[in-house]
Amino acid sequence: MFGFVLRRIGVAIPTILVIITVAFFMMRAAPGGPFDLERPMPEETRQVILANYGMDQPLWRQYVDYMGNLFQGDLGPSLKLRDKRVSEIIAEGFPVSATIGLFSMALAIGLGSLLGSIAALRQNTAGDFSIMTFAMVGISIPPFVMGPILALVFGLYLGLVPTGGLDPRLGMTPDRLVLPIITLALPQIAIIARLMRASMIEVIRSNYIRTARAKGLSAPAVIFKHALRSAVLPLVSYLGPASAAVLSGSLVIERVFQLPGIGKHFVDAALQRDYTVVMGVVIIYAALIILLNLLADLFYGVLNPKVKYES
Repeated sequence: MFGFVLRRIGVAIPTILVIITVAFFMMRAAPGGPFDLERPMPEETRQVILANYGMDQPLWRQYVDYMGNLFQGDLGPSLKLRDKRVSEIIAEGFPVSATIGLFSMALAIGLGSLLGSIAALRQNTAGDFSIMTFAMVGISIPPFVMGPILALVFGLYLGLVPTGGLDPRLGMTPDRLVLPIITLALPQIAIIARLMRASMIEVIRSNYIRTARAKGLSAPAVIFKHALRSAVLPLVSYLGPASAAVLSGSLVIERVFQLPGIGKHFVDAALQRDYTVVMGVVIIYAALIILLNLLADLFYGVLNPKVKYES
């Protein structure tokens, strides 16, 4: 297993370098720039600002300088937020994004697995059809549409929870995170429910489950001690892509609910052409996705003894 981890890290490093390179040149190729204002500034002032950030150099030189600073752990200063380093912006927003992401994944895995198991055990009944209908709706409606709908119904009409934003005096109070977490989790609940249903149906029809029932084991013992262990394996394989979906979804959700997470900073920076902030968020997200995929693969090997990692 140790050799497998080393190989994955060896693949991850050039992958991240390619992502950084592509993102760097794509940002520079986009129309506009961080210092393009509605009211044009004097050219002398513009040149001084560009020189201060090293943006008066050729593009290849800017890339080399950026990579050199990056290898020293320096993500650079924000081009739009005065006296703010990119590392400071990420450190401020990461707790919000991490809280939303972790609770969304926990809710999606727990509720999705439960609903999928119930649908499988009551196949072709009204309960099964109801759960699969919910799953199709959850998959079909994207978070950026579901978010405003939930805010409108539960926030404005019913007044049950705040519609967004965090009170600096109170911090991350649970009531202000309920709607973002549910919005981000709903598509994954739907996908996991469908995945779990299909996997559970296949498992409960297998020979070893029939043998367990023939030995006189009770239905709960068959399900919880034998069926679930095998049924969750496809779910574990999906955890890597699910984590990537949650991370990318948080970019929109944090903007919709005005939460000061990394996603909101990323969207604001992209609109304002704050190159360094965009690059910093891209690097963090790419590293997290690669890490979470690796952890999912390792967890799959722990649950499935048939998987052998070559050293």
